[in-house]
Amino acid sequence: MDLTTKYLGLELRTPLVVSASPLSEDVDNLKRMEDAGASAIVLYSLFEEQLRQDRLELNQHLEHGTESFAEALTYFPDAEEYHLGPEEYLKHIAAAKKATRIPIIASLNCSSPGGWTDYAKQIQKAGADALELNIYYIPTDPDLPGTEVELNYLDILKAVRANVSIPIAVKLSPFFSNFANMAKRLDQAGANGLVLFNRFYQPDIELESLEVKPNILLSTPMSMRLPLRWIALLHGKVKASLAGTSGIHRASDALKMLMAGADVTMLCSTIIRHGIPQIAMIERDLADWMQEHEYESVSQLKGSLSQKNCAEPAAFERAQYMKALTGFAMPRT
Repeated sequence: MDLTTKYLGLELRTPLVVSASPLSEDVDNLKRMEDAGASAIVLYSLFEEQLRQDRLELNQHLEHGTESFAEALTYFPDAEEYHLGPEEYLKHIAAAKKATRIPIIASLNCSSPGGWTDYAKQIQKAGADALELNIYYIPTDPDLPGTEVELNYLDILKAVRANVSIPIAVKLSPFFSNFANMAKRLDQAGANGLVLFNRFYQPDIELESLEVKPNILLSTPMSMRLPLRWIALLHGKVKASLAGTSGIHRASDALKMLMAGADVTMLCSTIIRHGIPQIAMIERDLADWMQEHEYESVSQLKGSLSQKNCAEPAAFERAQYMKALTGFAMPRT
C-alpha cells in the first residue's frame, strides 16, 4: 500500500501531519510522534508579538508607567508566560531536526507585516524544512475595507517570501468575500501551500469575576465540513499544496479530506484527546480501508471526489444546499 504524498514539495511517507500544538514543545514528544507514524510535524507557534518585543526590548518600556493603564496590560501575557522565546525557538528547531528524520515545519503566528519578518531567515538557518504562517487577524475598524484586509495577508506573505527560500504554507481563515480569489492570489504571491482553516478561538465571559477569558475548545469531526468543501473546490485550480486541518479525528475523516483533494491531513485535537498512539491507529485504519476498497495508493485516491472530478460538481455549490434543506424531514414524535 503506497501511502506516500507530496506536500510543499516535500516527499512524505503518509498524508498524516501533526499540526501545531503544545505537544511539540518537548523533543521527546516529537520522537514519539515520528515513531507513531507522523510524516511531518508543525512546531508550536512563535508569536509576532514575541519577536517585536525581543527586537525592540519592549518589555522594559511596557512596564514604565503601568499605573496609568494597568488594566490594559493584563490582556497580554507576561514575557515569561510565552512557552518559547525567539532564541529558544531556534534552538528547538535545531534540536527537533537532530532528534528526528521527518520534515520539521516551523510556525509563525502573525497579524501584520513589519521588521519581525526577517526572523524567518533565522528559522531557515536553524534547519526548518518549511515555514507555516498562521495569520490570525481580526479587523475591527468599520472604516477598513475588505480589500485592505486582503492586502495585509499578501503583504505578510511577500515580506516573509523575500527572506527565505524554504517552502511557505499560509494557514488562513475562510472569512473572505471570495475565498477562491484569495487562494489564487496567495498562490501567485509565492505560497507553496494553503492550510484550511485557522480556527479563531473566541473569548468567553466569566460571570462571577466579570472578566473576558480565553476559551479553547478542541475540534470535533463536524469542524471538517468547511475545509472539506473548499479543498474540493480548489483542487486542481491552484498550484499550492492543500492541507486539511480541523476536525480530522479518524481515518474516515482523513479519507474524505484526501478524496476532496487534500495533499495532507493535519492532526491535533485527536492526539490531545487520545494520545500520540492515535496517529498509528489512524494510519492502520486508513491502509485497511484502502486495501478493502482496492486503492493502491494515496495518489489514486487524492481528488477523486473533488469538484473537478465529481460526477455532480454542483454538489459543492448551491444545489446541494437546496437539496439538503428540501430533503430534511422532522422526526415524528
